[in-house]
Amino acid sequence: MGAFASALSEHPVTSQAIGEVVGQVLDQLGPEPDLALLYVTPGHAGALEDAARAVQALLRPRTLLGAAAESVVGTGREVEGGPAVSLWAARVGPVTPVRLEAMGPEGPVLGWPGHLEERPGLVLLLADPFSFPAEAFFSALAEDHPGLEVVGGMASAAARPGGNRLVLDGEVLAGGAVAAILSGEAAVEAVVSQGCRPIGHPLVVTRAAGNILYELAGEPPLQRLEELAKSSLSEEELDLINSGGLHLGRVVDEHRAGFAVGDFLVRNVLGGDRTVGAIAVNDRLETGTTVQFHLRDARTADQELRRLLAGREAGAALLFTCNGRGTRLFGRPHHDAGVLAEALGPVPVAGFFAAGEFGPVAGHNFVHGFTASMALFPVS
Repeated sequence: MGAFASALSEHPVTSQAIGEVVGQVLDQLGPEPDLALLYVTPGHAGALEDAARAVQALLRPRTLLGAAAESVVGTGREVEGGPAVSLWAARVGPVTPVRLEAMGPEGPVLGWPGHLEERPGLVLLLADPFSFPAEAFFSALAEDHPGLEVVGGMASAAARPGGNRLVLDGEVLAGGAVAAILSGEAAVEAVVSQGCRPIGHPLVVTRAAGNILYELAGEPPLQRLEELAKSSLSEEELDLINSGGLHLGRVVDEHRAGFAVGDFLVRNVLGGDRTVGAIAVNDRLETGTTVQFHLRDARTADQELRRLLAGREAGAALLFTCNGRGTRLFGRPHHDAGVLAEALGPVPVAGFFAAGEFGPVAGHNFVHGFTASMALFPVS
C-alpha cells in the first residue's frame, strides 16, 4: 500500500458518497492514516457531522480536517455545481490538530499551541472567511515561526456569516479555523500560482494613503498607465484592462537586487479617479514600496500554472483554487486539477474552490484571490 490515497464521489446521497470514498481510500491505503481531509459541496453540508463521524469510524484517521465548499477537487477532476465528496488521506508522520478562534475582526487568534514537540514543517489551514482574520494570524505566526509556510483556503459553501462548515475530527464548526501542523520531516512543498504577468517596469510608490495610490515615481498612476498603453500595450492587453484584468503587484522583499514574477504579491485594482489620476487597490500601500502593473487572463493563468509545475515530482497533492477560476475563468471544467494531473501524473489529489486561498509568496504567507495554491507531498 502507498503513503497516500484519494477518492471522489458524485453520488447525491451523503451516506452513499461517504461509503464510496472511504471504501476506495481503504483499498488504496488501509486504515488509521495520520491525516485525512474531507471536502463536501453544499448539498452534503447539512449531513457533514454524520459524514465526518462515519469517516472517523471506518477509516480511523489520527487527525481529520474538513470543510464545505461550493466546488470540490479530486485527481484530475473538479466538480462544479453538483453534489460531490472528496476524501484524501496520508501517512505523513506526526500531525498536530488545532482549532483556532479570533477574539475580534483583527484578532488576536487563540488556540495555537504554546509548545510543539515536533518541528513544524507546514500548516494546512481551513478557515471561515467571515470570522477568521487570516492576515493577523499570519503576522503572529511569522513572529513565532519565521518561514513556516501555510497552505489552504477559506470555506466557500455560504455567502453569509454562520453558513460555512469546518471539520475537526468529529466536531463540525460554523466559524474560526481548523489546522493541521505537519512535522518538518514531511518535506511538503508549497506552490502558489497567481496567474498574472507583469507589464511595464517596476515603479516606486511616492504617495499613497491606505489602499489609494496617488503617485508612482512622482506621477499619478493613471497617467503612468496611459503612457504604458501608448508605448507598448497591444489591443488585446488594452481590452483586458478595460474588462477588469488589471492588477497591481507589490514587491514582498525590497532587499532583492532585481524583481521577477514570483517576487510580487498581486492584488486587484478596484477602480480609478480620473480627476486626480489615483487608483484604489485591494491592499494597503506604503510610500517607498516597489510595485508593477500586472494583467490576468485565462491564457496567462494557464501558462503560469504549467510553468510552476514543469519538472516537479510529487507523491500526492492538495489544491486550493479560487472560486473565480474553474469554468468562470477558463471556460471549461477541470482546468487546474487537469494541469496538476498532467504535470504529476495520476497521484492522489483533493481540494476545493476557496473564497480566498492561503499560500506563501517570497517567504511570507498571504490570503490570495484568483490563485491556485498547492501543497506537493514527496514521493514515498
